[in-house]
Amino acid sequence: MQCMSDQPARWTQATVYPDMWADPDDDPRDKGVSPDGELATLQDFLTGYRLTLRMKCEGLDAEQLARRSVPPSTMSLLGLVRHLAEVERDWRNWISGGDPLPKLYGRRDADFEGAAAEQAMVDAAYADLEREQAATDAALAEHPDLGERVGKDEIAIRELMVHRIEEYARHCGHADLLRECIDGRVGQ
Repeated sequence: MQCMSDQPARWTQATVYPDMWADPDDDPRDKGVSPDGELATLQDFLTGYRLTLRMKCEGLDAEQLARRSVPPSTMSLLGLVRHLAEVERDWRNWISGGDPLPKLYGRRDADFEGAAAEQAMVDAAYADLEREQAATDAALAEHPDLGERVGKDEIAIRELMVHRIEEYARHCGHADLLRECIDGRVGQ
């Protein structure tokens, strides 16, 4: 266990608001006017959290991305990227109601446990995440009515969208702490 003096100093890149990740003019999540309508608002929040996760991982090498939080946890930033790719794939199972798609990384929790400090694995994880996000987005685009119920559990599209936002938001909170432990960078 590391003692406090071994921890990196806290810092932020932001100069306007010290509790921010980036200055407002440099933050790709700030698009100005909020969207109109419930579906557009949900999609905007999801996009923001997706960007936040990427921002928390930017500038780190494979070793830093694969670094585990605190024992016995297997959580790492790379594990989060892999986990969210796996989750995106699983959400399509909720929509289709057919035979489930196979897991990307094998058995349960392999997304975290198998995350290793290899650049090829990092590249593959980002490619998996982008592909799975696009596929789930496309599947949901076929159901623009938020009240429509889909799949064998007849889940409402609205509930699925809110659950997606919740999943990314929760893991962005984890990413905040993981990043701070890696190099001391803070900010929402």
